[in-house]
Amino acid sequence: MIDIHSHILPGVDDGAQTIDDAIAMAHAAASEGITKIIATPHHKNGNYENPKQKILQHVDHLNAVLKERNIPLTVLPGQEVRIYGDILKDYENGELLTLTNESPYFFIEFPSNHVPRYAEQLLFDIQMKGLVPIIVHPERNAEISENPELLYQFVKRGALTQLTAASVAGYFGKKIKKFALQTIEANLAHFIASDAHNITNRAFHMREAYQVIKKEFGAGMVYFFHENAELLVEGKNVDRQQPERIKKKKFLGLF
Repeated sequence: MIDIHSHILPGVDDGAQTIDDAIAMAHAAASEGITKIIATPHHKNGNYENPKQKILQHVDHLNAVLKERNIPLTVLPGQEVRIYGDILKDYENGELLTLTNESPYFFIEFPSNHVPRYAEQLLFDIQMKGLVPIIVHPERNAEISENPELLYQFVKRGALTQLTAASVAGYFGKKIKKFALQTIEANLAHFIASDAHNITNRAFHMREAYQVIKKEFGAGMVYFFHENAELLVEGKNVDRQQPERIKKKKFLGLF
């Protein structure tokens, strides 16, 4: 299994704080069946700055430690970039990093409570550069959950999305779980990833999430998400299904 979103690099953001934390997370990941994990530290989110070269150095160091301890996990470089106006300029300046540093896939994080009005244009401009934007954890964005049409339009125009395993497994509450499942049903989700920060309150939950997906949608959907993570790491085109609008299910007798 491949996990494309994690905060396993020690001491760079609100994820692993020490090398021991990172080792504990690596053991937890391996026990879930994860063999490759992309380290995606926060960048430009108002609290943390993690430019490309810093991340590459930390990834090399962590891989050396894991190899020394015979932990069967390979760490790949990535970055979780909070949306801001100068993204393309900073990408060209070598500050920003695609997932694996070799693929065209690029993480974009929105603020948790809204979607900036310039997002649509920026996502278009990113694609014009030959990059593929992946919107991370849209199911946890307040404006998107209130107005799913936004997500439909982003995906229809070429963006991809990544849901958090803990959302699918219900750890962020019933409302977020329901919306996460609705995005899968409407073909608006392309990846499942852990966004793990630790092994306690923000753990991996990948196996649990896939159990939920198998129960709700069948083994084919599980295979779709596994396959897309593999295609991403290989830098190949991922599978996209025809996006649909999320149907607001109305309760009988109330409307």
